[in-house]
Amino acid sequence: MTTSTLLAQSFADRWVGFWRGDIGIWILERGVPIALLLVGGLLAARFINWSAQRIVRRIDAEYQESDQLVRSESTKHRQAVASVISWVSVALLFIVVAVQITNILQIPVGSLVAPAAVLGAALGFGAQKLVQDLLAGFFIITERQYGFGDLVRLSMVGAPDESLGTVEEVTLRVTKLRTPEGEMYTIPNGNIVRSLNLSKDWARAVIDIPVPTSADLSVVNDVLHAVAERATEDPVLKPLMLDAPQLMGVESIGVDSVNLRMVARTLPGKQFEVGRHIRVLVVEALRRAGVVSPTDATTPMVGAIVHPATADGAAESTQGPPEDKKDGDKKDGDKKDKAK
Repeated sequence: MTTSTLLAQSFADRWVGFWRGDIGIWILERGVPIALLLVGGLLAARFINWSAQRIVRRIDAEYQESDQLVRSESTKHRQAVASVISWVSVALLFIVVAVQITNILQIPVGSLVAPAAVLGAALGFGAQKLVQDLLAGFFIITERQYGFGDLVRLSMVGAPDESLGTVEEVTLRVTKLRTPEGEMYTIPNGNIVRSLNLSKDWARAVIDIPVPTSADLSVVNDVLHAVAERATEDPVLKPLMLDAPQLMGVESIGVDSVNLRMVARTLPGKQFEVGRHIRVLVVEALRRAGVVSPTDATTPMVGAIVHPATADGAAESTQGPPEDKKDGDKKDGDKKDKAK
């Protein structure tokens, strides 16, 4: 036998001996199943996330292809539930994988009771915030407080300002908001103390109209009623409004202006667009009717009569007489002295 043959036979014997040894047996009986479980768990998690995203995209595509101007409440809820189910499924999947690995490693469950009690107590104190977030997220989803695509304003613990934005994702732990400036807020659900949904079922556009006190309110009311009738026929406003705008009357009275209020019930989330368009119609109608805003008025609302005691007399008492008058008084005094 040659030297190369002897080396090959020696290597083969060592290779076979390695797999028959303790390390090789442990790798074949435990290591390989554990690796397969981990790889399978990761692939299954990726598949769950991919399926959830595909469901969300399909629901969104159905809305985009339909003639609906806003998402229905059921659509928003289904999208939120799909995100939650995917999150919970991934968490349960990793728990099952962890249990299977402990079984493969033949770790006795009875011996884990004491460490589990200590770990549970530690989690009870250290991870109570996480439990609070999960419970808050559970009630947000089940109570349908808001869903994907809703315009909400959230008040949080310790935050001086409220967060306003469009909901882009809701899970059991966090809510993600997209602000009008394009920024993304990630808010733990446990920090939310109050949620204001601006696009729930329907909304209301509120338009305050200031007019000068000198204006004839009967004429202004007729103009605004005409604007309300015109708004119901407007091709832009008609599909966004649920009913005709209503004139509520005088809302407040100021020194030089009177505020009238008009309201219109709209589709959820469309109150701002409707309000801006109605304001344009109101301004144009009031301009044509000759009613100007208090700041645009060029003549005083009430004529003022200046009394001498409050004008020239007050100036003299605070600033003294004018220079010419002072000189005249001084000359008269000199003449009187010379005459004496």
